[in-house]
Amino acid sequence: MSFAVPTDYASRPVAVIGAGTLGRRMALMFATRGGLVRIYDPAEVQRAAGVAYVEQNLAEVVGRLEHGVPGTVVASGVLAEAVQDAWLVIEAVPERLELKKEIFGDLDAIVADDAILASNSSSYASSNFLDHVRHPERVLNIHFYMPPTQNAVDVMSCGKTDRDVLDFVLAALPEFGVYPFEARKESTGFIFNRVWAAVKRECLELVAEGVATPQDVDGMFRVNTGLKGGPFRLMDQVGLDVVLDIEEHYAAEHPEYPEAPRVLLRDYISSGRLGVKSGAGFYDDYTKV
Repeated sequence: MSFAVPTDYASRPVAVIGAGTLGRRMALMFATRGGLVRIYDPAEVQRAAGVAYVEQNLAEVVGRLEHGVPGTVVASGVLAEAVQDAWLVIEAVPERLELKKEIFGDLDAIVADDAILASNSSSYASSNFLDHVRHPERVLNIHFYMPPTQNAVDVMSCGKTDRDVLDFVLAALPEFGVYPFEARKESTGFIFNRVWAAVKRECLELVAEGVATPQDVDGMFRVNTGLKGGPFRLMDQVGLDVVLDIEEHYAAEHPEYPEAPRVLLRDYISSGRLGVKSGAGFYDDYTKV
């Protein structure tokens, strides 16, 4: 028997679990169709910052989208309250495996029967989160990059995801201004992130070896690609602590990967330079958020 996907999703909220860099950006995209988005985070300052980010950027993003309508975003420090009647619950908590297992077990027990449970994890497959989940047929990865400017999304089964859930998500996501691509077998790093991981790791190695500075690498990247940013600016936006978590996970699966990129990241993090969110990372011209 197939999973009964939500048919009334247009009138129901989306819940985002975690109000960090990507959580608030996902909330922004889901708030572009006039509906309600709830953000859950245990930290009051993060909740406030998440709501403020959406409110500050919503009008501009809606204006770029065909049929865009500003929605409403609210925040809660109570998980059950945040997910009540949500058709989609997507977690964006730190890349800690045990934390994610706990979150998915908690969500599976309290969400609506037809709610879809997704992970935004950038390095863990959702098959890793099923220890305490009774309904794995509704669990999958929906991995965002850096919306509202980078709007590709990876969609990947947990290995037990109902095909109807995958097809429903692939059809529904474009309504919110994002573009889903299905990873057709389990893949650490999904699709684009596998390419990005290789680029990022080699850039970090160049700086760790003293061959170039972050500014040099980004400068050449801009000249040769015509893009506005570069790998080190992007890592600062993501957060160097998040980048390190991801690199540690890749290295656990691939012990042949060089250590120097992770050592470099640890050095910056130990100095309090986490990127945009701390006011400084590889660059120091940010306003702390």
